[in-house]
Amino acid sequence: MSSTPSGVTIGVDIGGTKIAAGVVDGGGNILATARRPTPRHDSGAVLNDVADVVNELQAGVDGSIVGVGVGVAGGVDQSRSMVYFAPNLAWSQVPVRAVLEAATQLPVVVENDGAAAAWAETRFGAGVGLEHVVMVTVGTGIGGGIVVDGHVMRGAHGVAAEIGHLNAVPDGRLCGCGRHGCWEQYASGNALVREARELASERRHEAGALLALGDGTPEGVQGSHITQAAQMGDPVAVEAFANVGTWLGRGLADLTAIVDPDAFVIGGGVSEAGDLLLASARRTLTEKVFGGSYRPLPQLLVAQLGNDAGIVGAADLARHTT
Repeated sequence: MSSTPSGVTIGVDIGGTKIAAGVVDGGGNILATARRPTPRHDSGAVLNDVADVVNELQAGVDGSIVGVGVGVAGGVDQSRSMVYFAPNLAWSQVPVRAVLEAATQLPVVVENDGAAAAWAETRFGAGVGLEHVVMVTVGTGIGGGIVVDGHVMRGAHGVAAEIGHLNAVPDGRLCGCGRHGCWEQYASGNALVREARELASERRHEAGALLALGDGTPEGVQGSHITQAAQMGDPVAVEAFANVGTWLGRGLADLTAIVDPDAFVIGGGVSEAGDLLLASARRTLTEKVFGGSYRPLPQLLVAQLGNDAGIVGAADLARHTT
């Protein structure tokens, strides 16, 4: 692994609703932050705002900024400069590095946001000390990244590890990507809400706590209600988590057969439910994995860096060539 000269770097996490950025030191510590709302569907406006944020942070730093890392929820080319596509931003073929280097006069590295988060958790979070880590972010959908032999796995063209779009059910539920049956349609935050609403509609008499947290109807149930109700012992909420956890475990078993990681680091908002989700995921992984009881199994770890992982990972990837 080669590194840039000593100094701090800036990490930028471009999301569908906000641009979050921070100055990060070599130990993964965030020294300063800045945010902007994301101008939707206008790559030029987004990159202008990113440049403004970088320049703002650079002006406030007592010392030299040696690079900028930018995380985007989309496919990034092998040279880490061009975003092939970013569905949530309606981007295609956006030359992020060239635009930002011209605007900031700093070296820029572009990375998929899931890969950046995986790198952050491996370097500074739950995966410290491990060489083979798969990060699975369970939020609205499923994202993630893969670290193998201490390097981010990018694939031949830079667009590896779109794990949320593994085909879980042939001709299954329609996914936002346009295909049917993607894993994230069964094991994500959206899937959890769908499952809880369906169960509550069928068994209202058992879902009293869950329904009371919303507006009294299954349609009023939101993700935070399901976690709270499950922690209160609501049987419908507990079952919804178990069902989604089972789907999560099925996907983890498939990934284990392919990647054989030391650990899965589970992040995203749904992971905050802990064993409400992970108990059934761990059980299903053990039952379904190729090789079963004859092979070592990966650990299931809860991510430690939260929403900062994208910033920290992007900044650290600007420091290192992995």
